[in-house]
Amino acid sequence: MTNATLRVLLVEDNDDHAELIRRTLDGQPWAPQIIHISDGESALDYLHRRGAWADPDQSPRPHVILLDLRLPRVDGLDVLTSIKQSANLRRIPVVVLTTSSAERDITRAYDAHANSYLVKPFGFEAFRDLMQDVGVYWLTRNTVSPA
Repeated sequence: MTNATLRVLLVEDNDDHAELIRRTLDGQPWAPQIIHISDGESALDYLHRRGAWADPDQSPRPHVILLDLRLPRVDGLDVLTSIKQSANLRRIPVVVLTTSSAERDITRAYDAHANSYLVKPFGFEAFRDLMQDVGVYWLTRNTVSPA
């Protein structure tokens, strides 16, 4: 897989967090294409190729999804459930990236088949370091399903 083909779907409603994620990943030698969507309903439209995203050329499959839990319009757990129930989408790794460390949220995310659950740390440097680790693992070390 070449760097130009790496894609991350970032589903994040906090513009500051999205910008920090984008800057951190863009600064890496393997910088991926980042598709940023700020609400759960639009994320599902993108992934299921509905409406404005019906053309597969406009909605290429991501190699990993970074998913916040607290989203407008459709909750992140509902987005996760839809992804993992879809034969076309379930193999895409979903990394829940949220501020919630509540045991209930963690359990529900893993019950819905999240591939990873990460709590956003406080502080710029800790957040940046986490995102670098996420990028290295999910985009350079992890082997994705060919289908």
